[in-house]
Amino acid sequence: MRFIKAIAGALGVALLAIQPAAAEFPDKPIRIMAPYAPGGNIDVTARIIAEKLREVLGVTVLVDNKAGASGMIGSDVIARSAPDGYNLLVSANSLVDIPVIYGNAPYGWKTAFQPISHIQAVPAVLVVTPDSPIKTLADFVRIGRDTPGKLAIADSGVGTTNHIVIELLSDATGAKYTVVHYKGSGAASIDVIAGQVPAQVDQLNSAIGHIKAGKLRAIAVSSDQRVPELPDVPTIKESGVKELADFTYSTYTGLYGPAKMPPEVLDKLHGAMVKVLTDPATVKRFADLTAEASPSTPQELAAMLDKEDRTVVPLLKKLGIKPE
Repeated sequence: MRFIKAIAGALGVALLAIQPAAAEFPDKPIRIMAPYAPGGNIDVTARIIAEKLREVLGVTVLVDNKAGASGMIGSDVIARSAPDGYNLLVSANSLVDIPVIYGNAPYGWKTAFQPISHIQAVPAVLVVTPDSPIKTLADFVRIGRDTPGKLAIADSGVGTTNHIVIELLSDATGAKYTVVHYKGSGAASIDVIAGQVPAQVDQLNSAIGHIKAGKLRAIAVSSDQRVPELPDVPTIKESGVKELADFTYSTYTGLYGPAKMPPEVLDKLHGAMVKVLTDPATVKRFADLTAEASPSTPQELAAMLDKEDRTVVPLLKKLGIKPE
């Protein structure tokens, strides 16, 4: 009997020894959710990092666009996904602002997502059609003051950073506009180029191609200094409108996963993002789009979201902005 038990024990040990080891992350395709329509800042950003992550991680990295509710529909898909590192989200600082506007977000941003790394920051730009009579930001403000609500301006959705820039400008100057919300920057740009809407606020990296092609004319950028790619375009601070003398605002994007990701998976993804965002080719691709790429720690990205919560959210509540 002892002999039989010994043989059985030995066989058990042998079977354990030949079982395959647990696969090391990642060993299958990764999905990155871009929760807006193709063509805008989030989509462009997601595709740039996905391409490089394929090289760094050695697996397929796919970008999935799922627009709706100013990014909440796609974001909720990731919030509900398994926290195994295979479902990720690219989002802007509007991740904090959108739930305040809708009031019934299916997730709480503080508890639903795990920050992984900052990706890039880019200023906003006010653009008009090439033949528009609006030549300066002062013209734009004057129209909004003299004929409140007459001038229509497009953005990429309620609560997006483009929308927030419009509201910040209106709040500072008292100018009022009719804001036309789209499901992404790409769709908004198409209508502005076609003359359906006379103006748009967009992230500069998604608008720069249309500007350089002469399809749109840039009026002002929201950066602290003029951007090298558009040296003749003044900053909002340079507009001559006294209420805007200190105005700056940037859209920053980050990579997130669902909450409760295993530490080893978070570390692997963060390390990969550091490699991606310090790669000279990637840095140049973002720079060519007027965006500044730089990685961060998960804690640093969380702190940026907290700052947005302290500074922008009170304005949204004050204005009572609600979805249309």
